[in-house]
Amino acid sequence: MADQVAAVCDQLIKAVNVMMDAETSQMYRLEALKFCEEFKETSSFCVPCGLQLADKSHPAIVRHFGLQILEHVIKFRWNNMQQQEKVQLKDCAMQLLSKGTHSILEEESHIKDVLSRITVEMIKREWPQNWPDMLKEMEALTSQGEAQTELVMLILLRLAEDVITFQTLPTQRRRDIQQTLTQNMDNIFSFMMAILQLNVEDYRKLKGSPGHELQTRAHCRVAVSTLNTLAGYIDWVSLVHITSGNCHLLEMLCLLLSEPELQLEAAECLLIAISRKGKLEDRKPFMLLFDDVAIHYILSAAQSADGLAICQRSSDAQAVEVVERRYSFLKRLCQVLRALGNQLCSLVGSDVEVEVPTNLSKYMEAFLAFTTHSSQFLKSCTLATWGALFKHETLSKEAVVVQMAVKFLKASMINLVKTGFPSRNDNPSCEYSRVDFDSDEDFYSFFNSFRAQQGEVVRSACRIVPLEAFQIAAEWLQYQIASPIDTGDTTSKSAEGLCSLLSPSVVQWDAMTIFMECMVGQIFRNLGEEKLPIDQSMGLLQALLNYDTKDPLILSCVLTNISALFPFVTHRQHFLPQVLYKLFKAITFEVGQENKAPRSRSVKNVRRHACSSIIKICRDYPQFILPCFDMFYGQVKKLFSSDVSLNHMEKCSLMEALVLISNQFKDFAKQKAFLDELMASVVAEWTSEEMRHVLWDPVAFLSFVGADQVVNEQSKDADAAGLNRARLSFCLYAMLGVVKRARWPADLEEAKAGGFVVGYTLAGAPIYRNPCTAQFLLLLPNLLALIRTHNRLFMPENRARLSETFSRAHEVMDAEKNVVLGLSQPLLDIYDSPVYRTNLERMQGFFTTLNDNCFHVLGNAAIALHEHHVSLTAVRVFLRQLVLSCPQEYYDVLLCPLLSPLFAYMLQSLNIKWQVINQRTSVNGDDEEVVVCQDSQVTQEMLEEQLVRLLTREVLDLLTVSCISRKVPEPAANKEEMDEEDVMMDSVQTASSAQPTEELTELGKCLMKHETIYMNLLTLSFASLSWKDTTNCHRTASMVCWTLLRQVVGGNLLPEAVTWFYTSVLRGLQVHGQHEVCNSTLSQLAMLIYENLRPRYIELRAVMTQIPNINVEALDQYDHRLMDPNAQKVGDKKRKDQFKKLIAGTVGKALCQQFRKEVHIRNLPSLFKKPKSDKDVENSEALGLAALFSPENNTL
Repeated sequence: MADQVAAVCDQLIKAVNVMMDAETSQMYRLEALKFCEEFKETSSFCVPCGLQLADKSHPAIVRHFGLQILEHVIKFRWNNMQQQEKVQLKDCAMQLLSKGTHSILEEESHIKDVLSRITVEMIKREWPQNWPDMLKEMEALTSQGEAQTELVMLILLRLAEDVITFQTLPTQRRRDIQQTLTQNMDNIFSFMMAILQLNVEDYRKLKGSPGHELQTRAHCRVAVSTLNTLAGYIDWVSLVHITSGNCHLLEMLCLLLSEPELQLEAAECLLIAISRKGKLEDRKPFMLLFDDVAIHYILSAAQSADGLAICQRSSDAQAVEVVERRYSFLKRLCQVLRALGNQLCSLVGSDVEVEVPTNLSKYMEAFLAFTTHSSQFLKSCTLATWGALFKHETLSKEAVVVQMAVKFLKASMINLVKTGFPSRNDNPSCEYSRVDFDSDEDFYSFFNSFRAQQGEVVRSACRIVPLEAFQIAAEWLQYQIASPIDTGDTTSKSAEGLCSLLSPSVVQWDAMTIFMECMVGQIFRNLGEEKLPIDQSMGLLQALLNYDTKDPLILSCVLTNISALFPFVTHRQHFLPQVLYKLFKAITFEVGQENKAPRSRSVKNVRRHACSSIIKICRDYPQFILPCFDMFYGQVKKLFSSDVSLNHMEKCSLMEALVLISNQFKDFAKQKAFLDELMASVVAEWTSEEMRHVLWDPVAFLSFVGADQVVNEQSKDADAAGLNRARLSFCLYAMLGVVKRARWPADLEEAKAGGFVVGYTLAGAPIYRNPCTAQFLLLLPNLLALIRTHNRLFMPENRARLSETFSRAHEVMDAEKNVVLGLSQPLLDIYDSPVYRTNLERMQGFFTTLNDNCFHVLGNAAIALHEHHVSLTAVRVFLRQLVLSCPQEYYDVLLCPLLSPLFAYMLQSLNIKWQVINQRTSVNGDDEEVVVCQDSQVTQEMLEEQLVRLLTREVLDLLTVSCISRKVPEPAANKEEMDEEDVMMDSVQTASSAQPTEELTELGKCLMKHETIYMNLLTLSFASLSWKDTTNCHRTASMVCWTLLRQVVGGNLLPEAVTWFYTSVLRGLQVHGQHEVCNSTLSQLAMLIYENLRPRYIELRAVMTQIPNINVEALDQYDHRLMDPNAQKVGDKKRKDQFKKLIAGTVGKALCQQFRKEVHIRNLPSLFKKPKSDKDVENSEALGLAALFSPENNTL
């Protein structure tokens, strides 16, 4: 046999070398791999060969393969091995741990890893019942040297990960092992602490001693391994073990922060410990970390690591680089301080009566050091804790926190500045960004989120120190106004001497503007009117109004500052004309006099910005603007009649602002006359015979907008068609502006006095009339015609009329494709180039906005026109808004006739679309040799699938809004205080008992009266469960399906329908069952249907018997309990578990799990139940194993 083993080992060694040789051809490598895998699966020599290959005389890759063979045997053959074989393998494994490795510094990490895996796999199968002395044996191993101690630590860590973190074994085994670990935790912790202390002491003694370098490194390696293992336990053990001995563990970890070789791992442990939740009383000891000693060590560690985080690059004396380990330690330390702050905020002011620590100022100084660090990532890590401190009811009133709020605001002046791009070298933070971010795009995305968070915290700080915040903002603004413009090394491409987005002046103005916006909002909320710094604000506003710049990026910031300071203007009305003049001037802003080139993005933004500012002022302060209405209207007329080139959006924005002010007339006749005058040209244009001809005929429409013409970029025909498109767009934007903004007074008495109330409903609610109603009803026929014409453009004969230039006019625009596919937008054009668009892009944009605006007009009309509008017939295009706005008395005459064909059509259409997607994925899945598709084809398929997914969600959202009313129960107890050990012991039960309950809306009840409609609703809901969209599946299964089905179970549903509904749920489990959340909701739905309908429909049993691997006996028992009123009932949880086991065969597996070999771990006799008096064979076998596994047994 020894010769056979040796021969096989030689073959295996050759095969492993072939596999690992980079020069080997693919064919030979596959053959070698196949040979090795077949050997592991079928050979009876696995154990002797594995042991022989694992001998330390072999190279590491051969030893690793030998150990892998042993691991495979334990995982897949253990249940079929004889006791003696198990004992022999266990003893050999212990021998390998004891003598089978090189020294701790020589041994490869992957060898240590596989050795620990082998031991843990045996522990998972036999401990504690059959291997009671495992922990003692591990402890004995540590006395044999550093290598064995490290292996024991790796074993303990992997055991905790498998049992607690990943839970990779059956529930009973997991509970047995976890309970035993918990019972022995005092000893385990003492053991790990002793090893850590011993090795740290030896490391410190020998460090720096000549001739002891290897021994020093060995002690260091053991200490690191012990800290890593501690980190795996600190996360879940009882807090008592962490805080015992006056927080001895935490004290030791704080001391280790000063050891450069151990500080990162120590900080990791400290972070996990301080981040623990649980009962507040148990967390009180964490406050010891605010004592002098702990704070001192944390502070000094931060300072020394910061000094060493940057070093000079050897190749270039001028350049520096980040030392990654030191930088990682700084990140961990910052997180430690953050976690400490979170504990402080939880404990101070709570029922456990914790005093504000005396060292709070030291702690905050340490935290501020991270907020002012060069690394943008470190700065961002501090924000959540600052926010919690500034919002804390008790702490925010402490003098030290108030002082720190001012320091934080000053630090924000630097932190809000957009610097640190990894591709640049204009700031110390760039060096850190190169470590943290892959590209400028990554950094840009991070910085936007970081700055939004920062704005929130600045607002919180301003609540505490409003006047100081105002002073900081005022000085900063005055400094920016006084400073000359610095374009830096990146100037604009649109004109000479203009800034780009990263010019020094722009980033400073931008940061200051954000600060100003955050501050002004808070100062009005937190100061009485008499304390407001009105005069100083007016001084700032006057300086802004006088500030003249031709740089669009800076002018945009100036406009934002004017908007931010506008609330102060309400106290000094004489400033209003100056503000409006400045904004009107900005609407016509151009760079230079040459208007022929397309405007740059920043110029467009300035003009749009000015329009938005005017609308915002008119929306928020209409009563204040009303006295200036005539001046405002005169200015708008002047702009409209002058030569300045306002585009249709700019004109419509000014009209929208006028409508907002006109709402303050509070006189129906006066406002209607004004709106008629304002919209006269639009009404005349839109209702003209020419426009009627264009809007009602697709052929005329295509010709009018130029989509049937072949044009080049300079063509005059393109210009004429462009003007026509602008005419249409202007009419639609104007309509939208008026319908969106024209309103009756909110106060009923004012509405009555102004003539807006025309009667009352039967319930006594007033019926209002909108001053734009008559006008809108004139425009409506052509608007509906345009919608119909636009839909008809997609018919084959009309698509054929598109010219070669515009053949792709109906395709999704590239920017929208990226949004649908979730692709990040490219980095902004920092050079602000002119925006050039092709004729095709213009046409695509026109069709898209035309379509959107038609629907927006109708959607806003549903809200604005009330009674007048609900009698309209062609409103299918804005149903969601209509459903939400429609009075109940119109449900039967309006909504039912509309929703019935819509849901029938969408059911048919979506079914076809999802069938195509399913066929596509199943075809590609079956054929492994499919030729790789072109990128464009793949992108197109992804786009189509995502659009179908979005459409599905929209349709089911409409169904939900129409039918389902949700009632949310009271929230459960404070999550923070849940006992973590209880959570760890049981897997999370996703289906909570306190689920919201769903009922039908009034519209839902109305729809369910019509058999055709409710069958379409049910079919759509249940069919969607197996469409490949987990979000939709979960939402529909949990909220919609049973709520609808429950309404009709008492009726005469056909057996075929009931079977189909039930099968649809099981089909959903097959597609989505791999996802825990979907599995839970679908199982719950299946159980509800089965339990409610099984007594009446025996066909459901036939469906159940077709489930793969179903236990028919268990099904009979379940049915018996369900059908027999005298049968013994079981609890809800047990019933759910039984039902889940019955339908387990339907649950689909994730692709990554489908071809995985199952590992079966048998349960051992439970430790926590009284043993039965009659011992069966299994029990006696187990007792024999226990005896064999005891260390005293020396028979082998």
